[in-house]
Amino acid sequence: MVSINQRLDAETLVLVAEEFGYKVEFVTAELSEEIEQQEPDREEDLVERPPVITVMGHVDHGKTSLLDNIRNTNVIAGEAGGITQHIGAYSVKLENGRRITFLDTPGHEAFTAMRARGAQMTDLAIIIVAADDAVMPQTKEAIAHAQAAGVPMVFAINKIDKPGANPDTIRRQLSEMNILVEDWGGKYQCQEISAKKGLNVDKLLEKVLFETDLLELKANPNKMGSGAVIESSLDKGRGYLATVLVQDGTVHVGDVIISGAYYGRVKAMYNERGQKVESAGPSTPVSLLGLNGAPAAGEKFNIMADEKEAKSIAQRREQLIRIQGIKTQKHLTLEEIGRRIAIGNFKELNIIVKGDVDGSVEALSDSLIKLSTEEVRVNVIHKAVGAISESDVLLAEASDAVIIGFQVRPSAEARRAAEKEGIEIRLYSVIYDCINEVKEGIEGMLEPEKKEEVTATAEVKQTFKISKVGTIAGCLVKEGKLTSKADVRLIRDGIVVYTGSLSSLQRGKDQAKEVPSGMECGCGLDRYNDIHPGDVIEAFQIVEIKRSL
Repeated sequence: MVSINQRLDAETLVLVAEEFGYKVEFVTAELSEEIEQQEPDREEDLVERPPVITVMGHVDHGKTSLLDNIRNTNVIAGEAGGITQHIGAYSVKLENGRRITFLDTPGHEAFTAMRARGAQMTDLAIIIVAADDAVMPQTKEAIAHAQAAGVPMVFAINKIDKPGANPDTIRRQLSEMNILVEDWGGKYQCQEISAKKGLNVDKLLEKVLFETDLLELKANPNKMGSGAVIESSLDKGRGYLATVLVQDGTVHVGDVIISGAYYGRVKAMYNERGQKVESAGPSTPVSLLGLNGAPAAGEKFNIMADEKEAKSIAQRREQLIRIQGIKTQKHLTLEEIGRRIAIGNFKELNIIVKGDVDGSVEALSDSLIKLSTEEVRVNVIHKAVGAISESDVLLAEASDAVIIGFQVRPSAEARRAAEKEGIEIRLYSVIYDCINEVKEGIEGMLEPEKKEEVTATAEVKQTFKISKVGTIAGCLVKEGKLTSKADVRLIRDGIVVYTGSLSSLQRGKDQAKEVPSGMECGCGLDRYNDIHPGDVIEAFQIVEIKRSL
């Protein structure tokens, strides 16, 4: 029997429908499909819109410095460790009156998904490369994202004022990737700049505007707004704050907004400098309040005419997401249990990740899961935006997890509960530190490797049979230091005939604790008497070596 609330899988649906003579057609569960498509814009309604430009490149190559120079502010000072860990969105008015919207993406390898989102929302990408460095893996990845999204690129070779800067090396490396810049007869524009000193930044912007003018970017501001979520966070005093990029139409304060499984009325909007604005047209980035949750970064948003309809769509999507979540839950299979038994010392590290913005939480969770090995599996059992709460501590206690806070702090109740239950809360503001510390923790969970070390070899010169004691070997220590507590092997013609320990070790008539190389001694093997002149006694010890990932 199937109850009215159960969902059937595709095969069962086909079977049931065929019984009644119907054919089933499946459609994708794309969340944005439910919102009615508006009719295409008329040519006369379209007006020119500012270009959206993403700055991409490797860590520390000068992306944020370039934006600082264009905006005449200092963003770097506010970023932890001097590296960007969020997508920033800025609207800049140039001297000639034209506006450009800039997206600043992180360069650290963990932020792959955020760079991909940056490439999908943009009209043009500035790929920045430091002249005193090389085309790094993250730069290549940024280029690949831009190419995959079909976005034109302009290359900025930064730090040309530094000693050791060699822009031609960068051009050569780009040409090896099949990217020829204009100076070398290719189609990609390239400009040498110094972001710190502001050298040639105006020329770079000219080239950027020239490229975007060719694209003839237009949008219709006189309709209900839609666009993409750049970032979302939970502001303690104000609620959920979503940074969005309006791509079409206009968003006004008071509009009904839906994004993913969340909806609400726009209570207030702020530009990137924190000033209140009443409306936002195409290509404008704003932070808005009013959603009842934090939508995933990269999620589309739409303005709806009717709040009731927005609520019902959001609930339907939430149900879909919940069902997908249940279906993709990992359960233990017999093969997996067998594999763990075969390894013999399988361990799991459960982690709860809380962060200030959705993109960072995603990036951090993905990086931590990648640290899993054959013997230690990392599970991110819960990830969310916002401060560390008491319920997180209770979940950590129930699932034996460690809580990681990224640029967030625990509430007083959560801190007290954690101390009482002995739950570990680790707080970080730089993603590198977090990944490295978790990596070290995993290395500590790995079983150490056991390695044998030979400490001494001694040759048997003569044997003596002593009643009630057994055979005593008169030896000469050839190498190392023979100690009375060492494990030993007796080797005859290269074959091990006995492994055990020494029953006695003497020099002359006295008991000895150790005999150095070059000295003679007498030794007896524990419960073994078949010793011949010419045999070799080898002493060894087992050393444990800490494993690293």
